[in-house]
Amino acid sequence: MFLVFLEIRDGKIKKSSLEALSEAKRRADEMSMDVAAAIAGHNIEALAGEAFCYGASKVFVLENTLLSHYSPSGFAFALKSLIDEVNPTVILFSATAMGKDLAPRLAASLGVSLATDCIKMTANGGKLEVVRPIYAGKAFATFSFKSSPQMVSLRPNVFPLIDPLDTQGETVKKDVVLAEDNVRDQVVELLKAEGVALDVTEAEIVVSGGRGMKGPENFDLLRDLTSILPHSAVGASRSAVDAGWIDHQHQVGQTGKTVSPNIYLAFGVSGAIQHLAGMSSSKVIVAVNKDPEAPIFRVADFGVIGDLFQVIPPLKEELKKLLAE
Repeated sequence: MFLVFLEIRDGKIKKSSLEALSEAKRRADEMSMDVAAAIAGHNIEALAGEAFCYGASKVFVLENTLLSHYSPSGFAFALKSLIDEVNPTVILFSATAMGKDLAPRLAASLGVSLATDCIKMTANGGKLEVVRPIYAGKAFATFSFKSSPQMVSLRPNVFPLIDPLDTQGETVKKDVVLAEDNVRDQVVELLKAEGVALDVTEAEIVVSGGRGMKGPENFDLLRDLTSILPHSAVGASRSAVDAGWIDHQHQVGQTGKTVSPNIYLAFGVSGAIQHLAGMSSSKVIVAVNKDPEAPIFRVADFGVIGDLFQVIPPLKEELKKLLAE
């Protein structure tokens, strides 16, 4: 059995979790296995229907009021209890902030290995093989597992969603026996930055700015582009964040967030290796920089050698025309 942990945000299953569920469905079909999903919280049974659409034949609803908000210790306790009972062969997470926090904790409690931030997963002789970037994205390593269950976290925006299925499955509600002593940590409130609707890790288009933006006020040019482009978000290099021009939550790179959008637009980003480590898996990279020797051009699919302040205004107008058609 494949067991996929589904992350809930704002009363919905996150797209990155549905991507993990879709990939589980593809690999489970190859390995002749069933796919189950697990969600944790309070009064969340209604979310099971969407999980069935993306490949789950069974959804375990881990119910307890103490799980209403994310708790690393509480969620790990609930999931371990389920895993001990159903004994899955493979456990999948999405490599989101929550997945990166929860999966290692659970792997340690189970005493098994964990392959993190994987960008490819294949079935080989009834076992999984996974590929993940190493050395800041300069190389790729292929891993197989000796321990069981096999635990993997998948990089968001890499694995495509399957076409939604017109099917239903079994919902199994489990009242988790959880004492307050088991919940030593808990998220009590989520504060969103004003005007930030989409996290860069989930965006299909990322519009990033670097030191070439010259100041915080010029990031409004990038926000204007994201207001036109659907499913887009503003990103930034470390130099722009360190200069105080934009919040750290927008930082893309080795010390920021790893993104894999369909399109990555880099304006005034030189392309230091630490930045490339966070965005090199983007499907299409477009770079605008005055320096023809900027490292970003080595990974870009399309490049414009020019002043970003002269490039962005006509680009904005053309995008308006194109997307208005």
